[in-house]
Amino acid sequence: MSRGDPHRFGRTDLPPEQHRALHSAIRWEYFTIGYTIVTITVVAFVVGGSQSMRTAWIEDMLSLLPQIAFLTALLQVRRRPDVDHPYGRHRAMGVGHVVAGVALATVGLNLAFEAVSGLVTGDHPTIGTVKLFGVTVWLGWLMVAVMSVIVIGPVFFYGPAKARLAPLLHNKLLYADADMAKADWQTNAASIVGVIGIGLGVWWLDGVAALFISIGIVRDGFRNTRSAVADLMDQRARTYDDEEPHPLGREVTEYLRGLPWVDEAAVRMRDEGQVFHIEAFVTTRRSRVPLRWLTEASAGIAALDWKVQDVVVIPVEELPDEADRGTDDSPALRR
Repeated sequence: MSRGDPHRFGRTDLPPEQHRALHSAIRWEYFTIGYTIVTITVVAFVVGGSQSMRTAWIEDMLSLLPQIAFLTALLQVRRRPDVDHPYGRHRAMGVGHVVAGVALATVGLNLAFEAVSGLVTGDHPTIGTVKLFGVTVWLGWLMVAVMSVIVIGPVFFYGPAKARLAPLLHNKLLYADADMAKADWQTNAASIVGVIGIGLGVWWLDGVAALFISIGIVRDGFRNTRSAVADLMDQRARTYDDEEPHPLGREVTEYLRGLPWVDEAAVRMRDEGQVFHIEAFVTTRRSRVPLRWLTEASAGIAALDWKVQDVVVIPVEELPDEADRGTDDSPALRR
């Protein structure tokens, strides 16, 4: 297959279900970019003097980062391993995840500082009027209308769609993108509260709403950065949502223990970004192990899950303490 074949993640061929999911994810990412650009343009016309609206507007711009990172990383992920990149380029997903997370956290902190400064100095924002079809309308009503409408896309369409696709592709960047999109209603609701606060003369509500939105941006940034950095530092492979260790580790050890020549087994499994690299350690019942048995065991592990990119089976006298034995009494699990 060619280097850019969409059926591949490096050396790994995608099964039909994942192949369809990948194509669907790509389409949703392009749709999201188009939808967000329209949103940014519309909000720019009604942002006015509301700090919460301005913060929500910037949040919309930042929400483009995960989609751009995903599509850019995918160009690298599809390339096959070579001498210079023997493990492939799957780390590109993690790098994109880190870049998006750091950008979110940095800008979010700056917006939070501006919101707090406005509250401390007592800035009183104002919202004027505009003529619409010959009728004078308070701009705040247009702000509320726009923010009420644009939330439909992320909350009801592409947010849930990406949330369904992320587990199929084991893509943490896609999952983070979906999670942020589904939470967009909070940003929109906060901006609406801020605008209405200005209209009612409660000037500080706008600053509080801007601070709430900023804190949400910072939280997303730190959460995504922490998750991505942990994977880049080769933490034990976890599920797409980082909730628990990935069950494939237990499946591998159970498979190996089922082989007649294997006594005990443990694995070191790291997430390269959608695919896993597995080092499987085995103690054997025989003093000599034919190479054919090791090759067959490697092939058997690779057949357990499409995400297995590379696997090696290593006979040892004693299992490493840091390796996962796939049991509740495993030293790795106790830590």
